[in-house]
Amino acid sequence: MTPGASGPRPYADPYVAGVGLGLVLLASFVFAGRGLGASGAFGRVAAETVAAVAPEHAAARPPLAGYLADGAAQNGSPDAPSGAAPPGAPLSPSGWLVVEMLGVLVGGFASAVLAGRFRPGVTRGEGVGVSSRLSMAAAGGVAMGVGALLARGCTSGLALTGGALLAPGAWIFIASAFGAGYVAAPLVRGAWR
Repeated sequence: MTPGASGPRPYADPYVAGVGLGLVLLASFVFAGRGLGASGAFGRVAAETVAAVAPEHAAARPPLAGYLADGAAQNGSPDAPSGAAPPGAPLSPSGWLVVEMLGVLVGGFASAVLAGRFRPGVTRGEGVGVSSRLSMAAAGGVAMGVGALLARGCTSGLALTGGALLAPGAWIFIASAFGAGYVAAPLVRGAWR
């Protein structure tokens, strides 16, 4: 989409956006009975993909089997653990996260189009090539994924949902994440100049 004659709209005020995010988190608790998160959606999709190709392999791997048991409980499968939800029950935790992530993708795309900021391309600094920027993004994504696996949750699940629930581990994570960001920023600053 080509922005209008006045150009793209300015970014949202961070304080207003923060209050909006807090209201979305509150609505998530009220209407879905769960907080926000992201890494569980990728785990669920990965587990279902592996199970479609090699079901025995997926069932024998605890990280994947947990997502599969969650899905079996959702579908009322006889293989589900005891206390499984009957058919028609609310979405399982990992199923909810898949729906949430689809909403994030659609909402992000709609926001970019409506603000006149949608433009295919790779955002990068002047001295950084496209392949270098994509390599850095992939490495950062892998590091975040490994961190989410080790921490048993992602930034949104730990910081937003855990922080809202006043979980001590969430507050330790928030301080650690900001501290690591301040330490790492000078190292990657060249990617944006």
